[in-house]
Amino acid sequence: MLLGQTMDWGSPWVAVGRGGLCRACAPLLVAVLLLAAGSGERHRAPRRKCPISCSCIQDNALCDRTDGVPRGLPPDITSLSLVRSGFTELREGSFLQTPTLQLLLFTASTLGLIRDDAFVGLLHLEYLFIENNKVGSISKNALRGLKGLVHLSLAHNQLETLPRHLFRGLDALTHVDLRGNPFHCDCRIKWLVEWLDSTNASAELGECQGPTELNGTRLSQLHLQDFDCITTGSSPVACKPLVVEGRLLVVLAQLAGGSHVWRREEDTGHFVRLQELGPQRIRKPNALASFRVDGDWFLAVADSSKAGATTLFRWGGRGFYAHQALHAWHRDTHVEFLELAGRPSLILASSSQRPVVYQWSRPGRAFLRHTDIPDMDDVYAVKHFRLRGDVYICLTRFIGDSKVMRWEGSMFRDVQHMPSRGSMVFQPLGIGSHRYAVLGNDYSFSQVYRYDARSGLFVHLQELNTQAPRSFAHLAIHQRDFVFAASFKGDTQIYRHITIDLSA
Repeated sequence: MLLGQTMDWGSPWVAVGRGGLCRACAPLLVAVLLLAAGSGERHRAPRRKCPISCSCIQDNALCDRTDGVPRGLPPDITSLSLVRSGFTELREGSFLQTPTLQLLLFTASTLGLIRDDAFVGLLHLEYLFIENNKVGSISKNALRGLKGLVHLSLAHNQLETLPRHLFRGLDALTHVDLRGNPFHCDCRIKWLVEWLDSTNASAELGECQGPTELNGTRLSQLHLQDFDCITTGSSPVACKPLVVEGRLLVVLAQLAGGSHVWRREEDTGHFVRLQELGPQRIRKPNALASFRVDGDWFLAVADSSKAGATTLFRWGGRGFYAHQALHAWHRDTHVEFLELAGRPSLILASSSQRPVVYQWSRPGRAFLRHTDIPDMDDVYAVKHFRLRGDVYICLTRFIGDSKVMRWEGSMFRDVQHMPSRGSMVFQPLGIGSHRYAVLGNDYSFSQVYRYDARSGLFVHLQELNTQAPRSFAHLAIHQRDFVFAASFKGDTQIYRHITIDLSA
């Protein structure tokens, strides 16, 4: 770059000597001067061929109107400027040809998405300017590997949020510029406020452009107490929405940080914390059940700790309050609400004893122990379904045989055994006139069974390749049926239910 040389880069301009310099490129000028100031004694490698679209001077390369990072750049350059380039996105591995790059500037391009590992291989990159573009999103691992990065600018783009852990591994970072972005300052940005409180890096931040109540608020003025986010808990294990007295509530049970009830505010649409649920009673929650009995709303929380007790909570107008201790010292893993012979009932699954059936006593307004389920120790979960007026349950065992059982007046009796090896869910599903049961498997394929009305049994139908499944849920949209398979270790899988008439 030569001062005084006229370069037709278009407006806006800032005068420099007899020529001009693009205003958006001012950071490049400063950085190049800083690099040049200490380089007088440095050994210079012989000049190498420069791509046609670039101007290469000593350790610097200026590329104008390129379709991406040009091939054939000198491998020893320390600064690279890409001006008015026609990027639509930064793709993985696009910078491998310049491993010694120290400064990079993007201006006036048409960026949309910056993908994971966009700058892989740039081990010596120190200055990264992606300014005055149209970047709308950036992947959380886009900057992965830039351990030497000291200055990052994402100023004047179209970013409404930033992904959590974007700056993970950038231990040398000393300055961040985020001005000129239309940030929506909701719970997705809370992590950034936390990071700014804990980092030694300086930052230029700009203003919020949403939600309405925060329009015009500078990001530097936000505090952690400004955010009431339902997702801020630690290790959530169960989440249950319910409508009580016309208000939408969400109950979140978690292993650390307490379990809480949240209420949606109608005027703002935000969820605010209503109460902590049983702080002295719930030690290690594992499952939730919500239901209504005799006009009252209840929550049953299964506690899986040795010192905890599965507890029944009743809605009292302003929150849920302890109503009954159901099961102490038994490490309960699941609770299922159902009706047996017209009576409200609960089944508690436990890792230390057989499942226990409780039934509601109206005179005492409490659940009393009715019976247990024989020959079924170490049941992880219980799910029920109804078929032709009968009540069935699917009992999940991690090792051994999972079972289908039917209620016969006073107790459950065996219907069918399914071998289990690493099963954490045995989920009944009703889709149209079809009845299925899906037995998950942490080590192999999950098994789908279809109910055969002639034999009264479930017959094997197919296998599903889902990693460590924890639940299967049916969703009908526009006369099409889908099954969502939630995974503990991998991506959630979505399957479409298709019926083929073989007689046609």
